[in-house]
Amino acid sequence: MGDPAGVGPDVVVAAAWSPRVRRACSMRVFGDRRVLESTPAWRGRIDGSAIERIEEVTALRWRGPRPRPGRRCGEAAFRYLEQAVAAVRRGECDALVTAPLNKFWMNRAGHPYDGHTGYLSHVSGCRAVMMLAGRRLRVVLVTAHVAHRSVSELLDVGSIVHAGRTTEAHLRRYHGVDRPRLAVAALNPHGGEGGLFGDEERRVIRPAVRLLRRRGVSAEGPLPADTLFAAAVSGDYDAVICMYHDQALIPLKMLEFGRAVNVSMGLPFIRTSPDHGTAYELAGTGAARADSMEESLVLAAMMARRLRGRVA
Repeated sequence: MGDPAGVGPDVVVAAAWSPRVRRACSMRVFGDRRVLESTPAWRGRIDGSAIERIEEVTALRWRGPRPRPGRRCGEAAFRYLEQAVAAVRRGECDALVTAPLNKFWMNRAGHPYDGHTGYLSHVSGCRAVMMLAGRRLRVVLVTAHVAHRSVSELLDVGSIVHAGRTTEAHLRRYHGVDRPRLAVAALNPHGGEGGLFGDEERRVIRPAVRLLRRRGVSAEGPLPADTLFAAAVSGDYDAVICMYHDQALIPLKMLEFGRAVNVSMGLPFIRTSPDHGTAYELAGTGAARADSMEESLVLAAMMARRLRGRVA
């Protein structure tokens, strides 16, 4: 359900009434029933929606229309995630779809992860790779929630190769792409301009691309990021491997905001989530759009069917 003070409960309930979602899947919602009942889309029942069952993990008390952001909500959001992950790992659910939580309040509650992906990597023992997927563009992050000044020192050949190989395997397994074409972005302006603007392309990115190609991955790069995304949107590539968070998410959200889906690749289970945050200012107002949550649920259901070999 995500942070109970945010828009997660709103978009979960709204998406559950979407005809596309109702056709695609049934939902077990791990959260707080009273919070769900406070959302604008609540119809007084779950019958007829995609929600099969509400797992009441908390029973929060609050004054006003919704709980206020804080440690208590950070703890609640973590507990919802923890119990939902456990259900997926026990095989009770086919996929995990997470609503937004607040990283700051989760950390203040005593859970030192950089978000959902960090926790999922920790609990599964697998090194997850983050992909944001829209209808026209897919982007993959080599580094994610780190300061820009740290990106250069964190980049290494192994991380880029891991991201590329994980992406290729994911696109083959879940999206039916026989030979994924990957573009690998440069870090520096104009690809470093022969070392004038930085040497990460020569030292790290180009050797990683060579290694990917030796391992059978169709990868090209390092490619200057200022022109790369236009080529990807035109259909030249199936995904773009990006060196840092905003390099990936600015073009993705400009094109696909409200429709893109965050996918955690490389885990032993399926996980998707919307491409937006808690948006506290919209919680309970009815203004939060559920499109990205709908897309997350539909994509997770499609991936689960493909995993079982039942995609037509």
